[in-house]
Amino acid sequence: MSFVFERPTLLRRLSPWFSGFDGPLAFAVFMLVCGGLLTMYSSGYDHGTRFEDHARNMLIAGFIMFVVAQIPPQHLMALAVPLYILGVTLLIAVAVFGVTKKGARRWLNVGVTIQPSEILKIAMPLMLAWWFQKREGQLRPLDFLVAGLLLALPVGLIMKQPDLGTSLLVLAAGLSVIFFAGLSWKLVAPPLLLGLVGITLLVVFEPDLCADGVSWPLLREYQQQRVCTLLDPTRDPLGKGFHIIQGMIAIGSGGFWGKGFMQGTQTHLEFIPERTTDFIFAAFSEEFGLVGNLLLIAAFTFLVLRALVIALEAPTVFTRLLGGAMAMIFFCYAFVNMGMVSGILPVVGVPLPFISYGGTAMVTLGLGLGVLMSIAKSKRLVQS
Repeated sequence: MSFVFERPTLLRRLSPWFSGFDGPLAFAVFMLVCGGLLTMYSSGYDHGTRFEDHARNMLIAGFIMFVVAQIPPQHLMALAVPLYILGVTLLIAVAVFGVTKKGARRWLNVGVTIQPSEILKIAMPLMLAWWFQKREGQLRPLDFLVAGLLLALPVGLIMKQPDLGTSLLVLAAGLSVIFFAGLSWKLVAPPLLLGLVGITLLVVFEPDLCADGVSWPLLREYQQQRVCTLLDPTRDPLGKGFHIIQGMIAIGSGGFWGKGFMQGTQTHLEFIPERTTDFIFAAFSEEFGLVGNLLLIAAFTFLVLRALVIALEAPTVFTRLLGGAMAMIFFCYAFVNMGMVSGILPVVGVPLPFISYGGTAMVTLGLGLGVLMSIAKSKRLVQS
């Protein structure tokens, strides 16, 4: 009797590595990546090697996503405490002997220059999800207080650098975990109401609060000027208000259909500052108009909703909280960037996911997607 052993094809050998990947999430990311490459080519083709570097960064992020997706969530949970301790330790090191650029001490030279605050975008939700997983079934008000302290420490260190944009993203990721863990609306509503009252008072009394010589507590002078410039960009149209004014002009000039690919005059005549990084949404809006903006917002909305579905269907408390935090990170990236370019939020230096140029941010996004893919794979394994 003879036996014939069929050699498996390459596709069959590779399929286990991709099994369990969430198709709808991957499709949303693919569409955003295509939009990002298209926009970067238009806005950065004459900006050195920006387009090539952007494509390289996307490939790196894709590789990181693929690797992290192979790590089971229980192994990710084992990394929570060490990664959090490492991140906080590096933030303290930055405060003591960090590298200062443009008046901000955010970087650390360890042979190569790194920005430790980026670690906390992933380490913070990991840590809080681990904490609430350990307290499952026995949550007390004290547990939420401990979670708040775990969140306040890195956020305070990042704000001290100062880095308002990153601190807001870390804060949003941490607060989302605390909220999803079961924080009562009785504790959530008062701060929200207080914030709305504060914003209303700020708008009403803007002429007095933003007058020369008036100093605000808790905020640095440049942060105060960003808020005042947001409320009235015409205070300094050729200085601090230039970014916002030019961004709004570019968005408005795109009209309904846009001026067309590589036809944006504000973009290519270099009226838009940072057109390949923080303000790339203005360049996109000018060339693709309202229709393009609606499609871009729809893609981000689908990505966030799909991430929330993955979190909702996750098998454990840890994976549900972590998935919800990843969804909130993507939402905050997109909302804050579009808001600051549109003139409804202060300029805080947050990139637009997959569209803006940036290596560190792209690595963070790849990690976040890898975590979501890992959670999706664990759900399918449990179901099978």
